[in-house]
Formats: sequence, C-alpha cells, structure tokens
Amino acid sequence: MKLIEIKTTEQLQAAFAIRMAVFVDEQGVAPDNELDAYDTLTAAHHFLLTDGERPVGTARLRFIANDTAKLERICVLANHRKGGMGRLIIDGLEEHARAHQQVRAILHGQTQAEVFYNKLGYETVSAVFYEEAIPHVEMSKNL
Repeated sequence: MKLIEIKTTEQLQAAFAIRMAVFVDEQGVAPDNELDAYDTLTAAHHFLLTDGERPVGTARLRFIANDTAKLERICVLANHRKGGMGRLIIDGLEEHARAHQQVRAILHGQTQAEVFYNKLGYETVSAVFYEEAIPHVEMSKNL
C-alpha cells in the first residue's frame, strides 16, 4: 500500500470514483453534492491510496489558516477497509501538512468513525452536527 499525491487528471478521476462509491453509493450522499469547488488539482491537495497500481482509497487536504490543515473526503473502498488503511491515509496527510509548516489538523469526522480518529490522537471539539444527513463532529489534533 502506498499513499501518493495526485498530480494528473486521470488520478483525480480515480479519486472521484472512490468517493462516489463510498459517499454516494454506500452512504446516500447526493451525487451533485459530493464534488465541490476544491475538487481541482490546484484548489487542494488530493491523495490516492494504492494497492499495487489499483486505487483503493482517497483523501483531500486543504490549508485553511496560516497553520491549520483540514483533512477531508477520507474514504477507502469497502473491500479494502481494515488492516490499517485509514491510518495510512491519516499519517500521510499529517506528514504532508507538517512538511507545509502546519501545526494543527482538523476534520469533520462521521460519528461512526469518531473512535478511530480518537485512537489517532484527535479530540472532539464540537457537538454533533449534520452534513448530508450524516452525523459528524469536528475534531482537532496538534501536529
């Protein structure tokens, strides 16, 4: 398994296909709401988790303040979950953020994944709120 930063339109399309499979097909997010203005090669940093040559996971990273990175759109295809795939993605995003002088990371985690993020050092900093009818919490970690 390897996490790579997306550099081509073809890689970005592979990431979008994973997001559609997870967020739209599995979780019921409206297809028109899954992609947004940050889904370009220049508006954010996008990543693919690959198993050999096959893309199996993805995430997006944005720098939202002078020292804060926001981890977004983190997902892994159903048949590749477990075995540390999510941890590989988070570790890679945090490493990339630190390399860009970010000292804090935040994310909007689905409540069903809150314990996973807690194990990686994230603290819940908000009450439950809803995005696309899915309960989330804001989480934060000093890098």
